[in-house]
Amino acid sequence: MKRVIKTERIPINLWLDDIEDGALNQAKDIANLPVSFSHIAIMPDSHQGYGMPIGGVLAAENAIIPNAVGVDIGCGMCSLRTNQEEIDRSQLKSIMGAIRRTVPVGFSHHEKKQDEKWMPELIGELPVVQQEYESALAQVGTLGGGNHFIEIQKGSDGFIWIMIHSGSRNIGYTAAKKYNEMAKKMNEGRENVPKDLAFFHEDTKEFSLYMNEMNYCIEFALANRKLMMERVKDAFADEISGVEFSDFINKPHNFASHETHFGKDVVVHRKGATRARKGELGMIPGSQGAPSFIVKGKGQPQAFESCSHGAGRIMSRTKAKKTLSLKEETKSLEEKGILHAIRHKSDLDEAPGSYKNIRDVMNNQADLVDIVIELQPLAVIKG
Repeated sequence: MKRVIKTERIPINLWLDDIEDGALNQAKDIANLPVSFSHIAIMPDSHQGYGMPIGGVLAAENAIIPNAVGVDIGCGMCSLRTNQEEIDRSQLKSIMGAIRRTVPVGFSHHEKKQDEKWMPELIGELPVVQQEYESALAQVGTLGGGNHFIEIQKGSDGFIWIMIHSGSRNIGYTAAKKYNEMAKKMNEGRENVPKDLAFFHEDTKEFSLYMNEMNYCIEFALANRKLMMERVKDAFADEISGVEFSDFINKPHNFASHETHFGKDVVVHRKGATRARKGELGMIPGSQGAPSFIVKGKGQPQAFESCSHGAGRIMSRTKAKKTLSLKEETKSLEEKGILHAIRHKSDLDEAPGSYKNIRDVMNNQADLVDIVIELQPLAVIKG
């Protein structure tokens, strides 16, 4: 931990020195929420979000806050290891071409609905899910946009790895938007509750409805990553004879869950933060020009057993497009031999220069996780 702020209703534990003013003000807002418990934990990749900073961890007593989960419910990452120790550039290009043909990116969906076996089971009352279910059948197994990616990597363990970052597509966004609006109406006039941090008490029907829909969206996001990973594995198998794959590691970083901390049953909200219980494996990606890491959690109680979900932005998407040099960013990636995803100035919002130094981020959370494997990027597909 770098420092503790004690000026608000409950303390704010920070794992970074360089928090921007907007994110710090949001951290103070969540520290002053009447339902916040014990302290707030701010991860080293933190930056300003909607209502709550990205990289924030909040434990709430008897309440859930839709905007403290985020608009992309269940967004997260998955990784697996291949049995391959080398992969040449021509193989990489063929594999990436096959992935692009089978995994829609950005706003694109599948032309046909996918097999319903990929959809999570419908349990409980799910009005938004049922409304969006048919559309979601064409969205499962799609990457989405923004900072979502599919990356082929070379591990410090000597093997080739695959990592995917994606979320719950429109079904998660629609649920998040609907329940945040409902919460705002229910919290009108409530003291110390900014409209973007409106919450549901657990004794309300709305609490149960949101939990049902959130949990479905988390499962849908997992199914989404699983189907994409199957398509990536198919691309490998078509190109490389005898390729095999390890078990699948999955970690969401936009979710809320019932947990016990400091002897209290609470709802822990992780928005752009990953759970890191003692001995638990996870992933922390850098940018497409920097290493990613397989990590093992240390179960740090002052972070509510959490760690960062990535490197974190140092500038807005708009600023990146205006200020970064396309020539310099692509030159840096090409000098490293990375098959990258920066083609136009409009892609600069996901250039390495728009992100924090991942090694600084990892150094700042040495008390949260141990590095198990370092993964160098070889080829990247961005949404």
